[in-house]
Amino acid sequence: MGPLTRWDTHEFTAAAGTRVHAALLGPRDAPTVVCVHGLGCSHRYFLPLARALRRDARVVAPDLPGFGRTRGPSRALDVRGQSRALADWLRATARGGAVLVANSTGCQTAVDLAVHSPELLGPLVLVGPTVDRRARTLPQQVGRLLADTPWERPTLGPVLLRDWAACGARRYAATFAYLLSDPIERKLPHVPVPTVVVRGARDPVVPREWAEEVTRRLSAGRLEEVPGVGHTVNWSAPERLARIVRPLLAGEPA
Repeated sequence: MGPLTRWDTHEFTAAAGTRVHAALLGPRDAPTVVCVHGLGCSHRYFLPLARALRRDARVVAPDLPGFGRTRGPSRALDVRGQSRALADWLRATARGGAVLVANSTGCQTAVDLAVHSPELLGPLVLVGPTVDRRARTLPQQVGRLLADTPWERPTLGPVLLRDWAACGARRYAATFAYLLSDPIERKLPHVPVPTVVVRGARDPVVPREWAEEVTRRLSAGRLEEVPGVGHTVNWSAPERLARIVRPLLAGEPA
């Protein structure tokens, strides 16, 4: 893929008791988009979205502690811990107020941040928000993730396998357990920022019924559905997702 695989630069910032790594792409003077990754993932799977937005935004994709290139504590962080780490990094880098784009379980981190540190957020984009309260068990979630595989681009697999290996099985399992016990639906009514919920129309992890419930529970939410793709819209349909994000950069209502 050549240059398509490259970020502009990488940075490490002292925050959250570690040195948080982030990858950056786009003009320095453009509006900022901060990307929040899901379970076991890293900045890497946001590269297609960053490429799609590279003329319109400065895309910054941090690795939460214990994932990607950011060292984490010996014990995995729960959702609140991840949210605090993200808040600390946003303050340390003076990136509060940016558009926040989260995928999958990263949406749980972003929603917790919105509830506890709303001053750090601009508009919020929740791509495939988890965990559906009707399927909050490990077997159900594993089954749904396996069912999602045919709807993802084959190129995603090697990226995820690399990231999962980097975080390790113990951290992955412990974090998964925390995520399953996080009742996101109770927090959604307290999110004070405009929010777009994005669902891949073929996503078995986030059924339409759940996406609609998430949207209804938000005080200022709307639902966008991307046809023909599954859970990881930021990788499988980055141009479509970029079209949803761009108006938010211009200050248009979510």
